[in-house]
Amino acid sequence: MIQLQEPYQPRPIRFLELWQTGEWRLKVYGIAYRRSSPRSELVQAAKQVAQTRLQTTTAPHYHTGFLGIHDGRGANFVFVDFWAEENELHHHVYVSPTDQPTQLEYATPTGLTACVWDLRVICFERQAWIDAVLANPDGPDLDKYCSMRLNEDV
Repeated sequence: MIQLQEPYQPRPIRFLELWQTGEWRLKVYGIAYRRSSPRSELVQAAKQVAQTRLQTTTAPHYHTGFLGIHDGRGANFVFVDFWAEENELHHHVYVSPTDQPTQLEYATPTGLTACVWDLRVICFERQAWIDAVLANPDGPDLDKYCSMRLNEDV
């Protein structure tokens, strides 16, 4: 039997900005538990780990992706995702204690992928990639992809 800590409650998922760092363009999303948006120190820490991850990637890519920043109940989650090889999403997860948002540690090797709120962002971005790049009748359009943004309570 599953014992829930509390009933499910929708959380705000908001597009925060189109962030450019070097040659990279990432859509930045904020998700927050009992807040309207993630704390600023978590956003800054997320951008720092994202920059490091993006600078060290060797996969063929398009300098395009998204950054999810989830100020959660029991922990903070950050995911750095970018597109490569036409249809592949590279996904990297970082976690920190709720009360130490800047202490993000790389968690991808643990097998942790995403929570139900993070999955909504990934699902939206998958469809945006299909619509703007893979199945766009005018051909792949990274600017169109970057203009497609999620804002909803889930």
